[in-house]
Amino acid sequence: MNALSAVPHLSPDIFGPVGAEVYAGLTSSPKRLSPWLFYDERGSQLFEQITELPEYYLTRIERSILQAHANEMVTAAANCDRISVIELGAGTATKTGLLLEAAVRRQKTVAYHPIDVSETPLAEAKRRLEAEIKGVTVVPRVADYTAGLGQIAIAGERRLVLYIGSSIGNFEPSDGLQLLRKIRESLTAGDKLLLGVDMAKDARVLLAAYDDAAGVTAEFNKNILERINRELGANFDLTQFRHRALWNPEHSRIEMHLESLVEQQVTISSLDLEISLECGETIHTENSYKFHDEDVIEMLERAGFHLSDHWTDSREWFGEYLATAW
Repeated sequence: MNALSAVPHLSPDIFGPVGAEVYAGLTSSPKRLSPWLFYDERGSQLFEQITELPEYYLTRIERSILQAHANEMVTAAANCDRISVIELGAGTATKTGLLLEAAVRRQKTVAYHPIDVSETPLAEAKRRLEAEIKGVTVVPRVADYTAGLGQIAIAGERRLVLYIGSSIGNFEPSDGLQLLRKIRESLTAGDKLLLGVDMAKDARVLLAAYDDAAGVTAEFNKNILERINRELGANFDLTQFRHRALWNPEHSRIEMHLESLVEQQVTISSLDLEISLECGETIHTENSYKFHDEDVIEMLERAGFHLSDHWTDSREWFGEYLATAW
């Protein structure tokens, strides 16, 4: 730990969620920042750009699976009932329309409840989906989905919760399991969860997806420092850091880091905090776990679900798991 000055008698809780996370992460050893800090407005825009990059196969393959199997997924999720759709971390919901179209074909109308921490992409999702798909009603909710599904009142319908895009891979395994348990606690027996996960594969494919040639992922990673500068009055010099993506085979995960290119000190004025970084020292910003089939099934079972169906692509690079709350 290289915290040179702070206010020891003050709890980091007084700094608000962003300040508390930055305080805790940058005074820990090794230094870290939680990936939810990526998603301010600029970060959300950059991530949408990442999903369109040629190296970033995840969105493209997941979309192809949904396009091929949306009718089957909705039929299996609904069984003999009507469904409402809830999506965690929805963003602009660019893939979700495929499932909503299938739901409308089956039951004429569908209510869609996207949850995200950022209001701007939710507003875009509502505008686009209601304009493009007759029969869809979008009821957005700005919230942190890790706290549970919240008070979404759905009377007389089954709930289909979407947690796609392999977002579960950004959590430590124990935290991901706890999140799934929280989701289960908010559901009724018979409700469904569609979980999209990225499968373990050749490290070269994985590394290219998280370190693209155009440098968009690098900009996305560095934007976390820009956010701290703007919101907390820090003086990070982004030119003195570089983006690093590493494959950790022991833990089956991609790691993203920001590496300090020089020995430097950084002040974060609103936290009354100064930190030092050595040349080559990194700030760990994200893990992205890659799964094996048996790991996903075990995780779902431990969380209170049982597997109902499963879809994948021809290379088995990505998987969609439909699970039933029991």
